[in-house]
Parts: sequence; C-alpha cells; structure tokens
Amino acid sequence: MRVMHVITGLSTGGAETMLLKLLSAASGNMDHVVVSLGDKGTIGPPIAALGVPIHCLGLKRNAPNPFSALSMLPLARRIDPKLIQGWMYHGNLMASMATLALRQKPPVLWNIRQTIYDLCRERWLTAKLIRLGARLSSGPAAIIYNSKTSATQHEELGYRADKRVVIPNGFDCQVLRPDEAARRAARAELGITDDTVLVGLVARYHPMKDHVGFLKAAAIVVRFHPQARFVLAGAGVSSTQPELAEGIQQNELGDRVILLGERSDIPRLNNAFDIGCSASWSEAFSNSIGEAMACGVPCAVTDVGDSAYIVADSGFVAPPRAPEALANAIGRLIEIGRSGRQQLGAKARQRIETEFSLSSIVQNYENLYATICESNALP
Repeated sequence: MRVMHVITGLSTGGAETMLLKLLSAASGNMDHVVVSLGDKGTIGPPIAALGVPIHCLGLKRNAPNPFSALSMLPLARRIDPKLIQGWMYHGNLMASMATLALRQKPPVLWNIRQTIYDLCRERWLTAKLIRLGARLSSGPAAIIYNSKTSATQHEELGYRADKRVVIPNGFDCQVLRPDEAARRAARAELGITDDTVLVGLVARYHPMKDHVGFLKAAAIVVRFHPQARFVLAGAGVSSTQPELAEGIQQNELGDRVILLGERSDIPRLNNAFDIGCSASWSEAFSNSIGEAMACGVPCAVTDVGDSAYIVADSGFVAPPRAPEALANAIGRLIEIGRSGRQQLGAKARQRIETEFSLSSIVQNYENLYATICESNALP
C-alpha cells in the first residue's frame, strides 16, 4: 500500500520530526513517499537516507503561487497513492487537492499538530486556512491530532468531531535514554561543573515558545538559587536574535545563559540537563519535553496543550505567560536536590516508555491506515 505524505515543509519542527520518526520505525508493510510543498530543509536528508522518495514543489510560504500549486496534480498521478496523509494546514489542503488528479479517489487523512489559543496571532494566510479547513473538514476520512486539547479547540472552530483521532507523539527510548557518560561529556563541553544546576529549554525561536518569558523566570530563579545556569537551544536561538540579547541584558543574566542554536545531538544535550523546561504559551504536544523525560530529566512546563498531561506527577506545571510561576516550578525542582530530581526523572522516563513509546505510536498510525483503506475497499 503506497502512502503519500504531503507536508508543508521539511525544516526542523515537531511535525517534520514526527514524520521522520514514523518513517524510520515503519514496519515495511507500506510504501511511503513524501511530498514537501517547500524544499528538503534539514529533515529531508535523513528521510532520504531511509530510502524514502522525496519530491519538493518549491512553493514559497510568504508568497504563495496558486499556479505552482497545480504541479501537485501530475505528481500525484505519477505516485498513484492508495492513501494520502496531509501534515499541517497547508499540507492538509494540498493533500485533499491531490485527489483531483486521481481517477480512483484514495482516502485522505489530515494531521493537525498545534493548539489555537488566539487565532489573531496566526499569520493571515494560516488563519484563513484554519477557517477554510473547518468548512472542508467533512472531506478527510479522519483528522489526526497529536493532543486532546488541539482536537477540542479545532472542533470549537467547526472541525468535524466525528473525524477525530488522537495519536500523540512517540519517542525512541533506545536513542533517548539516561547516559552518564554523555552527561559528563556535554557538561564539560559547556563548561558546567558538577555542582551547577543546569536548566535547559530546547525550542526553535518563535514568539509562542516565549523565550523572553523564560529569561524573566531565569532572573527570578537566580535570586534564590545562584548556582543555576540556563541553556537555550534551537533554530534561531543565538545572540544575533535581538529579543534574546536584549532579554539577557535586561535581566542581568550575563554568562548565566548559554545560547547554542540548532543542535543535532539532542539526546546528549538532554543528558547534560538537571531540569528540562517549556515556557510556551501555545503548544499541542511538546517533543522537547518528551525527549527530556525519556532521558530521565524532570521538567517544569507551562499548562498549554497536553504538557501537563505528559508530565503528570513527574514534574511541575505553571500557567503560561507567568514568569514568576514558572520560576517557582523550576525552583521547586532545584530545592528537592539531586536525589529528588533523579527519582522524578526515573518516573518521567517510565511514563514515556509506558504511554508514548515510538513503536506503539507507529503501530497506531499503521493500524489506522489499514482500517481506513479496508473501509474504502480500494484495490
């Protein structure tokens, strides 16, 4: 059974990473092809290394050309999929459009991977696509969400509730695991001593990730815990980002903050942390928190999307956009000491293994694909 995945782009992000993980752990019973509306980005090469064909349409997100989008039609005819899986709003719409080129109409699934706390904060085109998706939501055979919160919010906007399927993100606990040697090596590289409490935030730079709020929380933390240091990693996270440079200066954090930019050694980096953190004011299912937990790191998170559900009793939760509350959550993890953090970290890893293992998540996708195709009786 050939599955065509249509995704907005392949730069580093939660949806793109989950697609890579899905393809890397696939059973081999299905033939996968990826269509990127943009280019191959950073996730394309590792997908190609799996032997999965990638086709790039080269569309520009900020300057969409409807005529260029028509190139999807002859491509879909050549691929001739038995099922089409869209990823994110633009990809979902193009996945549905691709069926126009096909004589036998394969089922289309949408995949929505974000929460909507304020539609006005979305780009104007994205906001229009979200509303258009609500009107077209009777079309797909199923709408996959990676969080219950996201499903509820979209259904309040008019998305069909009877199409809902929730499949959370999955994590490879063989790759993401506690590693003392990696911890020592990464901390030595960062110049972090053993008695320093290292708090890590891994997220691309974007207003909804609230790096500025995290820096305000960090300033509060160091008043009471001067031994704390902070590492920020992710695409766009560097001293050339004016808001970050200004935030560090205004909060008088100086050399207490290390900006690493985008990293390819996330398991190793997570092992260097004593505490993981998410400061987002909008999130569906945080990959970075799941990755930290799989490495045995307890987390302080904001209560957005399914973050509180993911962490459960293995960490602490604060309201979004409340630096003092987030600082308090981080402070509590500092105050319980190393042994207390190790106990919570073990509980965090067990939760990932039990509830969010990559193998079980991939099985959920493949079972859904098989069920949908059987119900459509495609040859």
